Amino acid sequence: DGQVITIGNERFRCPEAMFQPSFLGMESAGTHETTYNSIMKCDVDIRKDLYANTVLSGGSTMFPGIADRMQKEITSLAPPTMKIKIIAPPERKYSVWIGG
Repeated sequence: DGQVITIGNERFRCPEAMFQPSFLGMESAGTHETTYNSIMKCDVDIRKDLYANTVLSGGSTMFPGIADRMQKEITSLAPPTMKIKIIAPPERKYSVWIGG
């Protein structure tokens, strides 16, 4: 219809809600906290592998810088000696449909 919509700093606040759901009025853990909690519920013998092989997938992971942010947030939660590696394949938008 030719309507122009100007988006300002809102474009940065949208992905922030993944890490701080309180922005949306939700009382839940952020993506990084949910990932950390999931790893911590696993057997201690596989945690190292999970921290070193966390794969992002799905369209909501396509925001620029999301892998770096996830790396930073998981690193702040994990034990200091743990190696953290966040894998963000370029085709991750479709990974949930085509398989890991």
